[in-house]
Amino acid sequence: MKRKIQRWVVTTALSVAASLVVGSVWAAGMPEVTLPDTAPFPESVAATSDGVLFVSSITDGGVLRIALDGSAPTPFFKPGEHDTRSTFGVLADDKSGTLWVASNDASAIGIKGPSAVEGAWIKAFDLKSGGLKAAFRLPVESAVANDFAFGPDGTLYVTNTAGPEIFMLKPGADALEIFVKDDALKGGLDGIALGEDGNLYVNTYVSGELFRIGIAGDVAGKVTKLKTSRPLTHPDGMKPYKNGFIMVEGKGTLDRVTVSGDEAKIETVKEFAGPTGVVLAGDVIWVTEGQLGYLSDPDKKGRKPEAFRLRAMSLPKE
Repeated sequence: MKRKIQRWVVTTALSVAASLVVGSVWAAGMPEVTLPDTAPFPESVAATSDGVLFVSSITDGGVLRIALDGSAPTPFFKPGEHDTRSTFGVLADDKSGTLWVASNDASAIGIKGPSAVEGAWIKAFDLKSGGLKAAFRLPVESAVANDFAFGPDGTLYVTNTAGPEIFMLKPGADALEIFVKDDALKGGLDGIALGEDGNLYVNTYVSGELFRIGIAGDVAGKVTKLKTSRPLTHPDGMKPYKNGFIMVEGKGTLDRVTVSGDEAKIETVKEFAGPTGVVLAGDVIWVTEGQLGYLSDPDKKGRKPEAFRLRAMSLPKE
């Protein structure tokens, strides 16, 4: 297992290195992207190895595609297409040519979405054509599919914000299975990422917690709550980065997370406007400014910010 993790880390590093020039071009020519009015409240962002970005919308649904040449964002698929509704997490898998998208009926939290499709789903789309390849419904009554991470064996892991479960889709499987169910995780599961140590790491949006979950084949190992160096406020998207992770918090920060034993050091890298998603594209970090406070804060509810943007910054120097 250790060798498999090491191979996965090396492969990931090579993929990132291959796109360094791409990332530099983006940072130099386009430090931000203003999203169209048809895609407000972005929830997540994904990137292919050649720097193409994909962005979801928690309120209006659909997924935007933002090309490397800096042209205007275009619909990868339109709101409500392919029986989708509110779109949450997105994850690009270059190896299989797939974009994974979480689609949900979020009406329980006051978000109607662009269709009447019930349930929580993860859907696989062809990265080139945009065609639907497969769809899987989360097999529990209370479910909101939020974010994704791949294991070293190709298993896809999915967080359920509405319950204390993480689901898995094993390679070639035709249905999702529960990987772990634990009441410790009931604080609104959100961001998820695979650590260099071969464990899964997840955060909880509502309770502001960070957990490590062991992987023992097809079953979960120990669930451990990590002690953070400072409180977390609405932690959201999270990606692996140099002995730890980069993570955004809805309160307005991009953080670097370094794990040592059962403790996690949280360092603020930069501030953003209500960040919700983060992705590495070469040597550039892209952050979605979802500004979800406008959906929940009584003083802001019913209004929209001036604009919704993706913002880029170079990787922090060591």
